Amino acid sequence: MRKLFYLDTTLRDGEQSLGFTLNSQQKLLIAEQLVKLGVDIIEAGFPASSPGDFSSVREISNKVKGAAICGMARCVEKDIDLCVEALKKAESPMINLGLAVSPIHMEKKLKLNPAQVVERAVNAVHYAKKRLPEVQFYAEDALRSDPCFLREVFENVIEAGAAVVTVSDTVGCATPWKYGGLITYLKANVKNIDHVRLSTHCHNDLGMATANSLAGILAGADQTEGTINGIGERAGNASLEEMIMSILYLTEFENIQSGIIIKEIFKTSKMVSEITEMPIAKNKPIVGSNVYTHFSGIHQDGVIKEKSTYEIIDPEIIGAQKGKISLSARSGKAALKYKLDELGFAYHKSDLEFIFNRFKRTADNKTRVSEEDLSLLLE
Repeated sequence: MRKLFYLDTTLRDGEQSLGFTLNSQQKLLIAEQLVKLGVDIIEAGFPASSPGDFSSVREISNKVKGAAICGMARCVEKDIDLCVEALKKAESPMINLGLAVSPIHMEKKLKLNPAQVVERAVNAVHYAKKRLPEVQFYAEDALRSDPCFLREVFENVIEAGAAVVTVSDTVGCATPWKYGGLITYLKANVKNIDHVRLSTHCHNDLGMATANSLAGILAGADQTEGTINGIGERAGNASLEEMIMSILYLTEFENIQSGIIIKEIFKTSKMVSEITEMPIAKNKPIVGSNVYTHFSGIHQDGVIKEKSTYEIIDPEIIGAQKGKISLSARSGKAALKYKLDELGFAYHKSDLEFIFNRFKRTADNKTRVSEEDLSLLLE
């Protein structure tokens, strides 16, 4: 078995979603719930970005125990100093600092050549390592970088003291085969890569963030990063709950273990949705309200006979309510009978065909047939 570390960045990368800003109390509530979920590292914020974010990271560091608390920083001494100050009372403080490594970012944004990027990254890791016990370095826009240059960057920051190096698909342009291939290349070619954790960090611009992260883990990544409900900039980040459940259920990952408490998934998802005021789509994998609700007559018949015919996940193991049968025009006689019995309606079995025909006429004019509709129908 190999240990997989989970870094949750809901409070940092997730908060960069358009439309909301979390206050210190809200961040603290989410951080405490993330500990109950069992994540290893909570990226609490970016202390240099604002006084409010500095205060939030400091408060979480002071009060939240049971997970490493991480602050993000650019490769700038002032950023690092603010991180150190904010994390002063953390049980297990950690800094996540990084620099862009793709040609377009180095030339257009940083105005640095590759040698200068390596030098700045090394100096920042050296500086941070003197002040904090664990330093993580993320390579921004790594999927559009030259793999040989990325290898050079990682080798140098590892030598400088980085304990974790992250392959960041910052613009969500990767595919699972490309992302997994890059992780395989790095695991095979970066000097001393076995002495550190190699982490995935994927964005969802092409809808493949979770798949890319899983490909990276399959290729040997030791840590993965994501957000609850997949929130984040633009199209969001890899969804933490999707990764957790995929790793739990897919046989490819049966040699992986973690400290995640599965039962806390639904509660965590609901809390983040309510606090951020970002509704969960009904068809959102793992936590959406439709995921464990069955509408089609063929599916309903199967689930009534045996849940696992159409439910690969038992909703109760993630803390959600058990699966439901929802009556509609697509429902069959088996589903109607199941629902009538479940709700305790009295009827003669010989009348079921007649009741079913009336039900179908009602259902053709409604999206969903309610308990009240059934009561009126039986009258």
